[in-house]
Amino acid sequence: MEAHLKLVDVVAEVIDARIPISSRNPDIDELAGSKPRIVILNRADQASPDGNRLWSDYFRERGITVMECDAKSGAGINRFTATVQLVLAEKIAQWREKGQVGKPVRAMIVGVPNVGKSTFINKVAGRKSAKTSDRPGVTRGKQWINVSQGLELLDTPGILWPKFEDERTGLHLAFTGAVRDAVMDIETLASKLMEHLNRSNPEGLAQRYKITPKPEMTGFELLEAAGRKRGFLISGGEIDLERMSNVLLDEFRGGLLGRVTLELPGDLAPQEEIV
Repeated sequence: MEAHLKLVDVVAEVIDARIPISSRNPDIDELAGSKPRIVILNRADQASPDGNRLWSDYFRERGITVMECDAKSGAGINRFTATVQLVLAEKIAQWREKGQVGKPVRAMIVGVPNVGKSTFINKVAGRKSAKTSDRPGVTRGKQWINVSQGLELLDTPGILWPKFEDERTGLHLAFTGAVRDAVMDIETLASKLMEHLNRSNPEGLAQRYKITPKPEMTGFELLEAAGRKRGFLISGGEIDLERMSNVLLDEFRGGLLGRVTLELPGDLAPQEEIV
């Protein structure tokens, strides 16, 4: 990234709008240096509207342009070219004064693995120009993508893993499917998600699983209640917690529990703040 910064005019960072802290590596702030910045809140359709507003305000207050989108459906993608031109309006005007009319703007697209970076690039370019996969790290080397006569994208490998300095980061990446479920026992992972949802979105749990979440209930108790309602029983009348855990994670990732933001700007540790 450092080696190729001199080739680009703007750095666009793709992050997951549901987990803006856990889905980015703060080293990008230092690596980008003084280059103009755009933060792309991807999967914004799955995050809460209030969460998107708070995060947009947070980044804008720090001089970083923000756009919300959903790369999978393409919602909001058509604003990217105009956003880049707005951020670089002064530079483009300088080029015109020098007679460099038609000079393409070059944007570097960065992001940690599995935030939807390649899908975003493909939607912007209007074709499958960057490899996509559910497996983290499929982009192995840099590649230029010609979007239009006035815009070129530099795709970079998603090798800047988030900093796993606390349990929160690993859990939130696992909740959203950014890392393999095998990093933790599936029932433990699902119970942790239940606890989080019970604090942030009890209405969604009640509506989806026809249960009555109470603040004092543990994640395992909530899993049992949901599993019982779904009829996930095994021999002896016990509840199949493994099956219920897989269903919960699948439905959360599919947006069936409503729009949920797992992290807000107030959750930032001092070392995670953008100065």
